[in-house]
Amino acid sequence: MADPVPGPGLWLAFLGVLVFSFTLPGTVFALEGLDPYLVGIGRAAAASVLAGLALVVAGAGPPRRGQWAGLAVAGAGVVFGFPVLSTLALDHGAPASHAAVVIGLLPAATAVCGVLRAGERPSGAFWLACAAGAACVTGFGLLRGAGRLTTADLLLFAALAAAAIGYAEGGRLARDMPGWRVISWALVLCAPVTVPLTGWLLATTGPDWTGRAALGFGYVAAFSAYLGFFAWYEGLARAGIARASQMQLAQPVLTLLWSGIFLFERIDAVTALAAVAVLVCVALTQRTRVRRTPPEVPRPSR
Repeated sequence: MADPVPGPGLWLAFLGVLVFSFTLPGTVFALEGLDPYLVGIGRAAAASVLAGLALVVAGAGPPRRGQWAGLAVAGAGVVFGFPVLSTLALDHGAPASHAAVVIGLLPAATAVCGVLRAGERPSGAFWLACAAGAACVTGFGLLRGAGRLTTADLLLFAALAAAAIGYAEGGRLARDMPGWRVISWALVLCAPVTVPLTGWLLATTGPDWTGRAALGFGYVAAFSAYLGFFAWYEGLARAGIARASQMQLAQPVLTLLWSGIFLFERIDAVTALAAVAVLVCVALTQRTRVRRTPPEVPRPSR
C-alpha cells in the first residue's frame, strides 16, 4: 500500500539524520574530559529529564500494555546499546571518520530489522546489496586493522546492530503513537537504571568539564539522545522504515564533513573510497521494491 505522505515523512527523516550526523564528533568532544560510560549512559539520564518534563507538560497518558515491551526493546537499542558501544569504540581509538564508514551500513541494517519485526518484505536484490555493503565494511575494518578486526570495529558493529533494532522497533511503535512520545517513554522507562548509574559515575570518575567536553555532552544528551528522534521516528512511521532509512545515506558523508571541520581529521583515499562503496551498496538496498505485510492503515496525526 502506497504511503499517502512520503514527502513529509522523508523530510522529517532527513532532519533526524542531520541531527544524528553530529553525534560522533560531539562524542569525541565529550570524551576529552569525561569517562566513556558517563558519556554513553549520562546522556540518556539527562535526556530522560527532558522527556519526563515533555510528557508532563503535554499531559500524555501512559502507553498501552502491549506497547511497553516494544519500548523496552527500543530503549535497549538507542538508549543503552548504541550510545555506550559507539562511545567505547571511539574511546578505543576509532576516529570519528572511521566510525562513520561502519555506521554507514545502518540504513541497510535498519531495513533488515524492519523485515524481521515490522512486516516489510524487500526483494532478493535487497539482500544481495546488503551482503555487498557488509563485505565492504568488513573489508575496510580488516584493511585498517592489518588483517584483523580491532576491538573498536567489533564495538562499532555491535553499536550498528543495537541502533538498527532500536530504530526499527521505534519506527513500528511510531505508527500508533507520535514519534516524540516513543523516544520519551523509552527514555523514562530506562531512567531507573540510567539516572542512578550516572550519579555514581559522576561521583567516581572525576569528570573534567572543559568547554568542549560540556558542549559535546550537551549536544549528545539534548539532540542525539532526544530531540533528533522527534523527527526521525515520525519520518519512519510516515514513510516506512525501509523507505525512510534511505535518508541515512547522507549521514556518513555529513559526519565525515564534520569530522574534518571540527576534529581536523584527515579523510584519506581509503576512507573516502570505503564510504563511497558503502553508500552505493546502501543506495541499492533503498531502490529495491519493498512490500509491507499486511498493508498499513495510515496513522492520524496528533
